[in-house]
Amino acid sequence: MNGLFQTTRGLTTTALPVELEALAPPPLLLPGEHLDQYQALRQAIFADLAPQSAIEWLLAIDVAELSWDIQRYRMLRHKLLETYRQNAIEAALRRIDLVGINSEFETEAESYTRQNALSWRLDPVAAAEIDARLATFGFDQHAITTEVYVQAREVLVLFEGLLNAAQAKRMLLLREIRNQRLRGGPMRQLR
Repeated sequence: MNGLFQTTRGLTTTALPVELEALAPPPLLLPGEHLDQYQALRQAIFADLAPQSAIEWLLAIDVAELSWDIQRYRMLRHKLLETYRQNAIEAALRRIDLVGINSEFETEAESYTRQNALSWRLDPVAAAEIDARLATFGFDQHAITTEVYVQAREVLVLFEGLLNAAQAKRMLLLREIRNQRLRGGPMRQLR
């Protein structure tokens, strides 16, 4: 998703046992996500957790899935904020450009405003010019950012909920792995 990550220590290879591979099917990746990045994350988690029993392997698989989901939610939230920033630029431009415009030209002017906001997103030169123009009318980056968060507030609450739920589940799974090890594993507890 963001590229491969580095750790301060080398990762040991901990391969998923063949008999458990059916319990860890390949992920359903979204466009822009890469299987090698998912596998690198999963391998790092397996190496860190070093599962010792079938139960621990199942928990480690779930930790890897949740960790991928957390990374995915963060990336999607970032892309969402980029989109809403473009919308905020468009709203600011609309407040400047459409004031006092004749109603017969309003539709065409709105079209140009949308195009300018897209240019702001795609063209660094246009972005600098638009930012300077907005600043002359009192729209600094803080005002634009405020507009972004006002527009995106409901969706950001959704992402915050998804992130918090996935992180809470991941912590529960990590505690369960620790508890399994403290008890000496599931089979020893039954004896």
